[in-house]
Parts: sequence; C-alpha cells; structure tokens
Amino acid sequence: MSYHLAVVGATGNVGREILQILAERNFPAASVTALASKNSVGREVSFGEEQILKVQALEDFDFAHTDIALFSPGASVSKIHAPRAAEAGCVVIDNTSYFRMDKDIPLVVPEVNPQALKDYRKRNIIANPNCSTMQMVVALKPLHDAAKIKRIVVSTYQSVSGSGKEAMDELYDQTKALFIHDHLEPSKFTKRIAFNVIPHIDVFMEDGSTKEEWKMVQETKKILDPGIDVTATCVRVPVFVGHSEAVNIEFEQHLEVDEACELLSEAPGVVLYDRREDGGYITPAECVGEDAVYVSRVRKDPTLRSGLNLWIVSDNLRKGAALNAVQIAEALIADFGLQAKAA
Repeated sequence: MSYHLAVVGATGNVGREILQILAERNFPAASVTALASKNSVGREVSFGEEQILKVQALEDFDFAHTDIALFSPGASVSKIHAPRAAEAGCVVIDNTSYFRMDKDIPLVVPEVNPQALKDYRKRNIIANPNCSTMQMVVALKPLHDAAKIKRIVVSTYQSVSGSGKEAMDELYDQTKALFIHDHLEPSKFTKRIAFNVIPHIDVFMEDGSTKEEWKMVQETKKILDPGIDVTATCVRVPVFVGHSEAVNIEFEQHLEVDEACELLSEAPGVVLYDRREDGGYITPAECVGEDAVYVSRVRKDPTLRSGLNLWIVSDNLRKGAALNAVQIAEALIADFGLQAKAA
C-alpha cells in the first residue's frame, strides 16, 4: 500500500531533512507534496537524490486526498493549518510546540511510548517532542524501566540550528567577522553567539526558567513518567548541528554502572560509546547525519545512594525532529493499521 504525503515547511531545515529521510528509508509514498508559505511557491526542494519537488502554497492546499502530513512550519502556522488538515481526514504529525501539552494529543517517541499512538484518530494530530527532550528520553527509557527514575538534573548544550537557518547564518557571519577583527551585532540571539555560550533559549517565565527548560520538564513527564522530578538548564552553544546534554539521574532502585551500560547497549535507537580514555566519547560534530542517540561518560554519582551521570549527544535536525516524525508515520502503518485513502 502506498500513501499520499505532504511535507509542510518543506523549505526549512527540518522540512528538507524530512524529505531526505523519507527517500532514504524508502517510505511507501505514492506522492509527496512540498508545502510552504506563498512566498516560497515555485521554489524547488530535493526529494532524495534525483527527484525535485516544486513548492506549493499551504494556505490553498486541500488535504482531502492526503494520508499523512508532516508539519514543521512554526507553531503559529500549525495552530491554523494542522486542525484543517486533520478535519479533512489527514493524519498530522506536528513538529512544533503548539500541540505537545494538549491532553488529547499524543506526544510520541517511538522507542519510548509507541502505545500513546493507539488513540491517534481522536484528533488526527500527533505531536513530536522538543529535540532536547527527545534524545534524553530515548536514552533514559531502558534505565527507567529497570530501576525507576526519581529525579533528573539536565544541562543542555544546544546547537544554533535549533533556532533555524538565520541562527546558523548569524554564527557563521559573527565567527568570520571576528577573524578579521570586525564586530557584528546579534540579531537572532540576545548576545554574541560566536565563541560564546548563551544560557537563554526561548522566552523567560515567571519563575525565572525559560520556556525551553519548561518544555523539557513537562514533556519528559508526559512521555516517560509524570512522577519524575526534572530540573533543566538550557544553553545555546556555537555549534551548527548536534545537541549535547549532561544528565544526572537519581533512581529509586539501585543500578550499577555495568548494568546501565548493558541496558543502553541493547536499547533501540541508542548507541553506547563509552571508553575511559582520551577521545572515548561522542561529540556533536561526530553525530551529524546519524540516526542514533549516542551515550558516553556513564559513571556513578557518589553523592547519591543510587545515581548515574551520562553524556548524551544527537543530531537535533535528524533524530531530534525529522527522523522521529517519519518513524511515527512508519509506526502508524506497521502497528496501528493506518490505511491509505481510496484514490
């Protein structure tokens, strides 16, 4: 059976990655339509190595004959057009933040909580988590199943691609300018990002946390377990692609380092690379273009009765967004009987 797909936000970083992954994984697509704003109509995007798609206008598109739409256009756009597509009988997999905390919409990472997809027809919309949350819960799922996580303390080191192409351009331009003793004022970020780190992602909230930190707390509870206490500090770093996280975990039951490593080495979506030697860990530069969530630096926290520290790295555009959306679509077909509409 083949399916009619739409990729919404096809000209953006994540939209282009979705198109690439659909082609790489030989997704059973009868057709793929690239959608974006009217300003992008007529632009060309690649679907795989050989096929070129011309972008059509999202505003005018009729989803009545589309089976699955993978959305990544920004929350304000998804707010309007995702329900419109869902009402037309199209299953929407949305990568924006707009629907994530809606109690009737599943927030899904296929390696962690695929069972949440069982009621997807209730709203015909499925939410993709925040990229930082996603890579963390993939790594923590097998450990939680084994010893029940009580508390998580996470510090993130998030690449500029998480803020889009303009943010990547700003890092590039500022870096180049500094080498010729020039200075470019920040426009996308609040302070200079080149050769700097910024402890501020998204807007500030009343309690002093940022929206990005709030997302990590609430999404982890919704996906993994509402009983887990989570505290996060999210930092933007001068890396183009690839998010990193230092994670401290407190467990209810005892878990040895060797046991944790064995569980991680067998977990779906996880690659354990942990050698206690120079270079025996994965950095964001090494994870670009890879599907896995990489775990390194697994070690005991001696200040807790049962605690571990981990270093987690993943490609935020790929597994952190595009790949997860495609995996959800694959799970709908393979495990939840999604049927293509009659031609």
